[in-house]
Amino acid sequence: MSDHLYNKDITVTRRGMLKVGAFTLGATASAFSPWETQLQAFAMQPALGKGKAESVLVLWMAGGVTQYESFDPKMDAPLEIRGKLQDIQTSLPGVRFGDTMTELSKIAHKLSVIRSFSHHSNDHLISQVMTLSGRVVGRNELFSEPNIGSIVSHLQGSRNGLPGYICLPGITRPGPPPYNFFKSGWMGTQYLPYCIGGLPEEPDFTVGDKLDDPPAEMEEDLIPKSLALTEDVPLARLTRRASLRQQFDQALKRLDGDQQLLAAETKYKGALRMLSTSALREAFDINQEESVVRETYGKTKLGGRCLMARRLIEAGAPFIVLDYGYDSDYGNIWDNHNAASQNHPPIQEMVKRGYHLAGMDKAFAALINDMEQRGLLEKTLVVFLTEFGRTPKINANGGRDHWGAAGSLFVTGGGVKTGQVIGSTDKTGAEVTTHPYSPSDIAATMFASLGIDHHAFVNDFQGRPRPILEQGEPVAELF
Repeated sequence: MSDHLYNKDITVTRRGMLKVGAFTLGATASAFSPWETQLQAFAMQPALGKGKAESVLVLWMAGGVTQYESFDPKMDAPLEIRGKLQDIQTSLPGVRFGDTMTELSKIAHKLSVIRSFSHHSNDHLISQVMTLSGRVVGRNELFSEPNIGSIVSHLQGSRNGLPGYICLPGITRPGPPPYNFFKSGWMGTQYLPYCIGGLPEEPDFTVGDKLDDPPAEMEEDLIPKSLALTEDVPLARLTRRASLRQQFDQALKRLDGDQQLLAAETKYKGALRMLSTSALREAFDINQEESVVRETYGKTKLGGRCLMARRLIEAGAPFIVLDYGYDSDYGNIWDNHNAASQNHPPIQEMVKRGYHLAGMDKAFAALINDMEQRGLLEKTLVVFLTEFGRTPKINANGGRDHWGAAGSLFVTGGGVKTGQVIGSTDKTGAEVTTHPYSPSDIAATMFASLGIDHHAFVNDFQGRPRPILEQGEPVAELF
C-alpha cells in the first residue's frame, strides 16, 4: 500500500515533512512552487503495518461501562468498592471477571483484556470525542476532529460496494442536549459515516417516560430506510431515475467545493450502489438468519446489532462502529450514577439486566465465537471501547460515577495476540499501576492493525496536510 497518494490526496510521513522543511530552507527562489509538489516528491515509503486486519469492528459502548462488575473486579477491596457481587474464574488461569460475565469468561483465552485504559478527563463529551477520534480535545474541538473511521474511509475507500465507514445504527446521542459525535471533521463531509439508523426519531434519550424495568428482548428494524424498495418504486424505475440523475453530473462537478452538496452526492451514489446490488441489500437483513443464531446472540437490541455487524463484515465492510449506550427505551444504559432522574436500580442490580452487562456478555461472546467459526475473526480487529471507567467507591445512591483514570477494554482478532491481560490497577482500581494506554494509543492500534502508518499525514478538505494522529503508539503487547 503506497503512502504517497490516497484518493488523489497526498499522504506523507512526519519524517518526510522534516525533509521537505530542510529542502525548503536551503532552496533557491525556484523552489517556491506549490509546496504540495515538494511533499509528493519527498514523501517517505509507509511503515509496515503491525497487524493483519482487513476490517475493524468497534463495539462502542458510549456512557462509561463499569470495569468493577466486568473485567477488573476487586474482591479484596472494602465492601464500598467491591460491592456484594462476586467474581468468576475465566478460561485464563488466575484471571477473574465479574460474575455477570458468564459467557465472555469462557472465551477469555480469545481476548486481550486491557485493564490500563486511562486518560485525564471525567467529562462524557470530551472523553467520547477523544475515544472516537484518538485525539486530545477540549470543548472547542468537539466537532472539528474526524472519527478514526473517517480517516480509514479516506485512505482505504469503500469495499464490495459498502461504504468505507458504517455506524450501526449511528443514532445514539450523549447529552442533554443531544450531541452527534459521528463526525468527519476536517476530513470533509464526504467522509461522514453511513449511519444505518439515519436520523434518530427522538435524539434526546432523556425525553419520554421509561419503564422501571423495561424488557431486554426488543426487536429492532435495522434495515436502512434508504435501502427499502417499495412497490411504487421498483428497481427498474430506480435505475431510470439514476440514469436521469447522471445527466446532471457535469453541473454538479462545478459545485464540488460545496461540502454539504458533496456529502449529499456521496451518500446518494453509495445508497444507489447498495440498492442495485441484492447481496448488499440482504447483508442488512438479519431476519435471514436462522432462529437458533438469533437466540445465541440474544433477541435484544445489542444482540441484533452484533448480528448485523457480523453480516456486514462478512459482506466486506472495512470499518464499523456498533454503537449502544443512549437509548429511547433504556435511557443512558452505562452511565449508572443511580441518580433519581435516571430511573435505575443500584448498579450491581442493573448489571444483571438483559440490556445491560448480562446482555452485552451474551451478545459479544456469540459475536466472537461466530466470527471465529466463519473465518472472519482472523482478518477483523474487534475492539470493545467505552470512554472511561467508573469510580472505585459506590456512591450513596448505589451507583458509580465517571472515572477517566482507569477503565477496561478488550481487543481480539486481526492477528493480534490474545489470551492475556494487559496492564493492571491498584488494589482499589483507582489508579493504573502499569503503562497506561490512552485513546490515542487505542486509535494507533487500529491504524496499525490495518497497515496504516499513524505517523503519516493526510490532506483535509481544504488540501492542508494534517497528521493522522498527533500522539499515541500501538499497544505493544498486542503485536
